[in-house]
Amino acid sequence: MVANVSAALNAYASAASRAVQPGGDETEDAHGLSFGAVLEQAAHGAIGSLKAGEQMTAKAAVGKADLNDVVTAVTNAEMTLQTVTAVRDKVVNAYQEILRMPI
Repeated sequence: MVANVSAALNAYASAASRAVQPGGDETEDAHGLSFGAVLEQAAHGAIGSLKAGEQMTAKAAVGKADLNDVVTAVTNAEMTLQTVTAVRDKVVNAYQEILRMPI
């Protein structure tokens, strides 16, 4: 998930730098992915990480998983959830700031 977030940040930085340059395409980054597509990939990665944590926990409950694998999967899911929550909070704060701007 961390790689997906950094990919999203890199895509945003690339789009922002091209917006300043004349003739830059503002909808796609250097790899041909739009910022929305990068965010979509990050969301799918987050969902996959959370599902993997749930599956590993279920396997551990029936005794079919190694404890180290369970701890790793649950820790990854927890970090993913914290990252998603932090990004959501930043988006909500940015939206609130936009609403406070004078017209």
